[in-house]
This record gives sequence, structure tokens and C-alpha cells, in this order.
Amino acid sequence: MYLQPELIWSALSIAVFAVAAVTDYFDGLIARLYKVKSDTGMFLDPLADKFLTFSGFICLPFIDPGQFPWWVIGIIFARDIFITLMRILGEKRGIRMVTSYSAKVKTSVQMIFLYLVLLAGVFIKTDIRIGEYSRILLESGILGILLYGVMIITVYTGIEYIRMNKHLFRGPSA
Repeated sequence: MYLQPELIWSALSIAVFAVAAVTDYFDGLIARLYKVKSDTGMFLDPLADKFLTFSGFICLPFIDPGQFPWWVIGIIFARDIFITLMRILGEKRGIRMVTSYSAKVKTSVQMIFLYLVLLAGVFIKTDIRIGEYSRILLESGILGILLYGVMIITVYTGIEYIRMNKHLFRGPSA
């Protein structure tokens, strides 16, 4: 929806993205509040987060490929795919990987970053004043610098997961 040339579709995609991010947050909050857990939920929740963030990150190079290069998006994707594969390996071995606090922070940072950039990408299509501010923000390059910060946080949490779960790589008898 975001990549459609008509403004209405881009704007609707932002609403869908926001609703998905907010409902994901409240789903986790309610689960913690009522102490409700399931193996399926513990696997699907991070997977849903990845689908949501992937859909946002894929749009960035279409906004400005110089500022949001594909290789940075690829590193973020590779980390998330690798951690998902680790999670699957752990499940096969009867080991549950717990989502670390820093990974939850990473997801929040990614969601906020994506929402801001995608929103700026919609506003630059308008003739309203905020569209001009969005254009200035995008042209300043600060969002591109922030993308590198998001990538660093993402890679750091991936390294943290590997360190915390290195026992998964020692073989079935570990």
C-alpha cells in the first residue's frame, strides 16, 4: 500500500502500520499483566514483529535509496532471520529462547524509527506545511544517520542473542 503513487494508499498504510504496532504492544502488555503465555504466542509474537518491521524497512530505499541503502536493510533482515532460525533450532532441541530486554528495546526503536520515516515519506507527497518540514528532514540526512544507529542496535542485540544462546550451537547433546 505504501508504495502506491496515490497519497490515500500511502496514508492508509501508515494507519495500518500504526494499528499493527500499537496492538502488538498492547497484546504483550495484556499477556504480561494477566501472566498469560503460550508456546505458540512466544514464537509467533517475535515473528509478527519481524514481518511488520520488514514491511516498513522494505519501503525505505524507495523513499531515498542514497539515505536508506539496501545493504543496511539487508543487515537488519539477516540478523532477524538468523535469530528466528536460532529460535527454531532451540525449539527443536527443547530449549526456549527468551526475548531479551534489549531486543524488546530494539523492536521499539525500529518501530518508532520506521513510523517517523514512513510518515515523512507520506507528508512529502502533500502540499501542506508539514510536507515541507518532512522534505527538509529527509534532505538533512539525519534519518539516514538514524538508520545506521538502528542497524547498530539491531546487530548488537543479535550478538547478545548469540552469546546468551551459544549452547544451541554445541550439538544435540549439549
